[in-house]
Amino acid sequence: MTDNNQEEFKKELGLLDGTMLVVGSMIGSGIFIVSADIARQVGSTGWLILIWLISGIITMIAAVSYGELSAMFPNAGGQYVYLKEAYNKLVAFLYGWSFFAVIQTGTIAAVGVAFSKFAAYLIPAVSDENVLYEIGSFKLNVAQIVSIVTIIFLTYLNTRGVKNSKILQTILTIIKIVSISGLIIFGFTLAAKASIWNANWTDAWTPHSFNTDTGSWMPINTTALISGISAAMVGTLFSSDSWTGVTFIAGEIKNPKRNVGLSMFLGTLIVTIIYVLTNLMYVAVIPLSEIATAKSDRVAVVASDYIFGDIGTLIIALMIMISTFACNNGLIMAGARVYYTMANDGLFFKKAAVLNQASVPAWALWAQCIWASVLCLTGKYGDLLDFVIIIVLIFYILTIYGIMRLRKKMPDAVRPYKAIGYPFLPLLYIVIASAVCVSLLFTKFSTCGWGVLIMLMGIPIYYLIKEKTSN
Repeated sequence: MTDNNQEEFKKELGLLDGTMLVVGSMIGSGIFIVSADIARQVGSTGWLILIWLISGIITMIAAVSYGELSAMFPNAGGQYVYLKEAYNKLVAFLYGWSFFAVIQTGTIAAVGVAFSKFAAYLIPAVSDENVLYEIGSFKLNVAQIVSIVTIIFLTYLNTRGVKNSKILQTILTIIKIVSISGLIIFGFTLAAKASIWNANWTDAWTPHSFNTDTGSWMPINTTALISGISAAMVGTLFSSDSWTGVTFIAGEIKNPKRNVGLSMFLGTLIVTIIYVLTNLMYVAVIPLSEIATAKSDRVAVVASDYIFGDIGTLIIALMIMISTFACNNGLIMAGARVYYTMANDGLFFKKAAVLNQASVPAWALWAQCIWASVLCLTGKYGDLLDFVIIIVLIFYILTIYGIMRLRKKMPDAVRPYKAIGYPFLPLLYIVIASAVCVSLLFTKFSTCGWGVLIMLMGIPIYYLIKEKTSN
């Protein structure tokens, strides 16, 4: 075993690798399915596109704001480190606790299950309907086994060193970008119809609700629109999340003071452009009512059927399998570095702070793997994702406000890069994200309330750990 300090990490990742990690971790399965729920919530083409655009813009604002922090603290741990420096160990621990308990592991589990769900298109035997074992309300199906196997394989690959996983990440992400770009181009050139485009953009800013019984749209009032936007943004913000992964592995990035922040900006810009263009393609190819009623919300499958015919479903299944596989590789690679940094602070299992012969935190990787696999088996990953977004947003707000705290706390600290548009853009993000949080608590308290409770459960755990380590 090597000594567990920051210098033991190998700096093997360049700007391209960092950008591909951001893009690969952000694009999972959301862009292929989330638009159906948005269409049902707001019932308007204009609002559909605007919600994706707003989510992309505020994500980019957050990314360029984080650039200041990543340049100040260019070490492994990312957001955990920023919160510790701006506030204290308790706030940082609450983030790390939420990150391990729900945020990262829950996302890994959900992305793994999404992989197996679309693998069932190619191999029906791996469907979640193929139940292997049943006891009470618990059912073990083949899809869960497949998702766990992919998580174990990617974890093993990452324990062998950062070089192999970075090569896989870059190759798969480039394939992902090219294939989605191909879908957009073929959609506009082969299947777009002026009649569908014009019909979708007629009365584009009047919100509606979709009546599934009659198949018709009904206008909704402002209150219902605000509620619909809040609910819809859960999906778009999740689809735009995980861009912070590159900050967790800053200790392995070459010239991190420059490349971490630049990777976040380029990655979020690329993904925002892809997401908006994909949705413009959807509304050029598919009537809005069909977007809202897509089977299992798989809008991309409907679009692909219009573009490529019967083989379209298989094409999308392959695309999503590649997309989710690359997404999970990035999530698994980045997540373990947070537990490593927490362990160095005495706030996680000591073994998580040990690097193996390949200079990676193998124990932390396997701990993450085991808990993510358990979440796959619970079948509750959908609920986890629904209420985790509020935790994610709360810590984004705290981190960006932390920039202002650090300007006062450490006025003379070296800042190789400063947040663009400070203080206006960071404040704009805080206001928008806070409004979404408040709205979610009002409209989805049953799920978001649990999210806040899980976060707050970390407070007694922190003091128990602190008391144990001080004795």
